[in-house]
Amino acid sequence: MSATTDSAVRTRPGGGGGVRTLLGVKRPGRLLAEAAALLIAVAVAFPLYWMVLSAFKPAGEIQSTDARPWTLAPSLDSFRRVFEQQDFGRYFLNSLLVAGTVVILSALIAFLAATAVTRFRFKFRTTLLIMFLVAQMVPVEALTIPLFFLMRDFGQLNTLGSLILPHLAFSLPFAIWMLRGFVKAVPEALEEAAYIDGASRTRFLWQILFPLVFPGLVATSVFSFITTWNDFLFAKSFIISDTSQSTLPMALLVFFKPDENDWGGIMAASTVMTIPVLVFFVLVQRRLVSGLGGAVKD
Repeated sequence: MSATTDSAVRTRPGGGGGVRTLLGVKRPGRLLAEAAALLIAVAVAFPLYWMVLSAFKPAGEIQSTDARPWTLAPSLDSFRRVFEQQDFGRYFLNSLLVAGTVVILSALIAFLAATAVTRFRFKFRTTLLIMFLVAQMVPVEALTIPLFFLMRDFGQLNTLGSLILPHLAFSLPFAIWMLRGFVKAVPEALEEAAYIDGASRTRFLWQILFPLVFPGLVATSVFSFITTWNDFLFAKSFIISDTSQSTLPMALLVFFKPDENDWGGIMAASTVMTIPVLVFFVLVQRRLVSGLGGAVKD
């Protein structure tokens, strides 16, 4: 009787067999997935750890051939050299201004454009959406020289505008395509109900639709901020002579010297550059998770 019962438990759908299958088959698979995720997290975090560690190491340990993943004599000399660098504060404010402007403008323009291509039917609508995808496939390096001549003709070289405009153009296609899913997820019946209650199109757009797609705006803003903040290619190509318009990545060049690089200063400056990105990420992480979840669901 017990053998028959045990066989029934093993084969009965939804019975004890499900628990046994879960413990016998799914459990090792889950452990394997968690172990793989842990290894990937360690591999991603280790370069950041080494960067921060090198920033606090004294010069003797950095130059030593016996590299150790710790230090017993942490020092702030590298950070002191970074903050004593001339115009470091100006570089920081320039980066903050460029990244903040790109984030705000791209969010507003992408929201309006995503609403237009989702709610309205017009000629070449599908072609426009395809162009958004094609624009993401073009390498940035291939467009640097044409953009240089374009900025020269517009008189924008050696200005922060030469950094804001290209980053705004490159961030918009991704933001519009991603926000399109969020706008599409809002039922049209909600819009019709708002109009019946006397709400204008502008009021519906900013007081009803905007809060609903705000998590998507946060998700796209994170990518725009990180890309703009860490930009070196455009800053090096478009800011030629006026160093007062340089951004924070350009400050790293001071520590690259012909005879010997100041790796302590490089790692300390890189650590300082990473802090605003981490702060921005921590402030928006809850909205970011819900935004990415909504994008995957769509």
